[in-house]
Amino acid sequence: MAQRTRLGDADCSIAQALDVVGDWWTLLIVRDAARGLHRFEEFQQELGVSRKVLAERLRLLVEAGVLAREPYQDRPVRHAYRLTPRGRALLPVLVALQDWGDTWILGEGEMTATTDTASREAERVHALKGTRVPELLLTDASGALRDPVADTPFTVLYCFPGAYARAEAYPPGWAGIPGARGCTFESCTYRDQLAQFTAAGASVHGVSTQRPDEQRDFAEKEKLRFPLLSDADLDLTAALRLPTFRAGGTSRLKRLTLVVARDRTVVEVQYPVQDIEASVAAALAAVVSRGGAPG
Repeated sequence: MAQRTRLGDADCSIAQALDVVGDWWTLLIVRDAARGLHRFEEFQQELGVSRKVLAERLRLLVEAGVLAREPYQDRPVRHAYRLTPRGRALLPVLVALQDWGDTWILGEGEMTATTDTASREAERVHALKGTRVPELLLTDASGALRDPVADTPFTVLYCFPGAYARAEAYPPGWAGIPGARGCTFESCTYRDQLAQFTAAGASVHGVSTQRPDEQRDFAEKEKLRFPLLSDADLDLTAALRLPTFRAGGTSRLKRLTLVVARDRTVVEVQYPVQDIEASVAAALAAVVSRGGAPG
């Protein structure tokens, strides 16, 4: 059994939280559970940790109510481990750690909504090509839960920092954040070319971490005819380890585009997006080249 030092500061929530998730293997297990890994062998293959250490960390997370242990096979009995609501509440912690690492370890410590094409952050995002989007639900502008991957041959998921119906709703200093501007133009460009994406067999979904009501007001103002999905709880962001930055007290997605096949496989990645019109054209070309035909 692993030796653990109990943190005795009963009045400090930070100390008490670290008593549950202060071990690095523990947070990495939570990270991988958010990515859609659920079985013991999957965790071990991904983390390269010993079976003994992994079994102990999984047991501690189950006891802490972070993971739920569910049988999926009878003979022999095997269990899957899934995040509980308490576990999902750790997703903002993971995203904040990643944001800090991207900014201060991999980056130059500056707030930005983009990155350099040769950065390690861009390399991580491009590594999503060939992986699958886990099954999860996001809230659309009407408040309904919706799968971000549509039941069409392809789904274009364009992730954007934030777009508002009123100019005064943007966070202070928004225009000065590299890569933040252009969300309205991007959404309207997809709106104007939606018929071509539809004819090519692709649905278009916009994703931001804004509240659904903010997205609804923006969609109505710009007469968007495709869904905007809210990742305010950071489910998709944590699952795919999407890059973020912090502005206006909120974690916000950096601008990127994923083309996803019906089987949930990511077939194309655009990051960073430096030319919005070219990015939309490239997304359409990616769909057409895989069997669609523009209208």
